[in-house]
Amino acid sequence: MKVIDTEEQRWFLFEHEKKLYLDANCSHSFLSYTYMIELNESELKLYQLEGRAFLNRLCHDIHYSVPIAKESQSAFKGRDVTQQFSKLASEALAKWSALK
Repeated sequence: MKVIDTEEQRWFLFEHEKKLYLDANCSHSFLSYTYMIELNESELKLYQLEGRAFLNRLCHDIHYSVPIAKESQSAFKGRDVTQQFSKLASEALAKWSALK
């Protein structure tokens, strides 16, 4: 896994095994968490067309839909791969930070 791009304090874009993952930084007053999703086919197309502007919107949509909330109707609910990739993401962030 490697860091492809970032918007400071908002999101990281990772690449792993030819797939892209957006790790959104979410914060709701007393609760902060990250929520990582694999970009699906339509999201990949929009990213290719719009670049970072699309990732900013996607991060905003994840954040404000609160997919971790029990009663959330978020379109992103059930797509969280944060735990699955947390170790790889941490290692990629450490390598990326060392190169900055």
